[in-house]
Amino acid sequence: MAAATPAPASPTPPGSLKRIVAASLIGTTIEWYDFFLYGSAAALVFNKLFFPGSDPLVGTLLSFLTYAVGFAARPLGALVFGHYGDRLGRKKLLVLSLLMMGGATFAIGLLPTHATVGSAAPVLLTALRLVQGFALGGEWGGAVLLVSEHGDAKRRGFWASWPQTGAPAGQLLATGVLSALTALLSESAFTSWGWRVPFLLSGVLVIVGLWIRLSVDESPVFKAALAAAEERKADSSATTQTEKMPLVAVLRHHWRDVLIAMGARMAENISYYVITAFILVYATTQVGLTKQTALNAVLIGSAVHFAVIPLWGALSDRIGRRPVYLIGAVGVGLWMFPFFALIDRATFGSLLLAVTVGLVLHGAMYAPQAAFFSEMFATRMRYSGASIGAQFSSVAAGAPAPLIATALLADYDSSTPIALYVIAAALLTVVAIGCARETRDRDLGDVTGEAAARTAGPVRADA
Repeated sequence: MAAATPAPASPTPPGSLKRIVAASLIGTTIEWYDFFLYGSAAALVFNKLFFPGSDPLVGTLLSFLTYAVGFAARPLGALVFGHYGDRLGRKKLLVLSLLMMGGATFAIGLLPTHATVGSAAPVLLTALRLVQGFALGGEWGGAVLLVSEHGDAKRRGFWASWPQTGAPAGQLLATGVLSALTALLSESAFTSWGWRVPFLLSGVLVIVGLWIRLSVDESPVFKAALAAAEERKADSSATTQTEKMPLVAVLRHHWRDVLIAMGARMAENISYYVITAFILVYATTQVGLTKQTALNAVLIGSAVHFAVIPLWGALSDRIGRRPVYLIGAVGVGLWMFPFFALIDRATFGSLLLAVTVGLVLHGAMYAPQAAFFSEMFATRMRYSGASIGAQFSSVAAGAPAPLIATALLADYDSSTPIALYVIAAALLTVVAIGCARETRDRDLGDVTGEAAARTAGPVRADA
């Protein structure tokens, strides 16, 4: 008996699609708010509250080390959430990821500091950071797939880019709350209790996010593929390990795509955390600008970043995912030396220009990424494939980026090694994208099982 082919999924009505986009955007905004809030707090106060008695840069390094731990948990989250997301559906796992992330962030706001419980404080902080990373590892793939699999191929890049705006929106929200608190509170009040407010606010945001996320439907592409899988199960001879273990299928049929996704994320991930997290350290300790000035620059830059991501996504629908991605990778590499030169001028205007241009170029990579990675993988292994490709790279890219940048600054007292570090990542991404095939015209409903086209391999007749 031939393997069943999923029935074509019904087109999602425009009104429903917008509701699904809004649900994914709000959910990812909350998740990234929680994740970025930690990064900003790590740069500003955690070194004093959880690692006291150290040299300022050493304390910041230790603080960023706990920040990096969250990235280490993301691949595990990608494996677990991807596996069950491909078997049970995108929506259920997205609800779980939101609960886990929000609960961990709220708990950080209640943590005792080193002055109260000693060494137990950084241990508890690290444990909660692990939960955050695990949850975020499963969030990204599900959120972008839910939109990608509802939308039409012609505008998939545009619609799928909206969940990507959750990153700058979360950064905007986290930085905005911290900026307001540092402006309204004295240094002692902020260090004493003010830093807790943004973390506790996460509890309210999660309730809103859950209400919206529970109101949307499961992906029609996934439901069609699941129905076909159930039909195949009726014939025991057609039941395959691919359906039981999405991870095995990904590594067997899409290993090249996973490697391409990992390489594509190197410049995107590293540049983002240098521009938004490490910059808070560099601008305040090396250049002498105030925390408020640095936070305001990231705040405005994140607003511009939010606005340009859908524009880059729409452009990827017109000219392709690869050209837009390459614009971002090459642009970020070329911008690094001017980026630090502008910051070294020690004015708000130059700092703002450096951050904003950097984030606009980053958006050219980040915007098409959702559709690009979704289009690489077959429906019944798409959550696993997209999540693994995206999150495994974060261990080598985003996780150590602020840590490496801070260490380079401490060792060389210069921005040059940091710029070269980002440029090397950009070159790696250019190579990865150069090895990929264009995926813009792929119909996700037709990408099933072993017939899935490979972005890094030759075009197949059954793709």
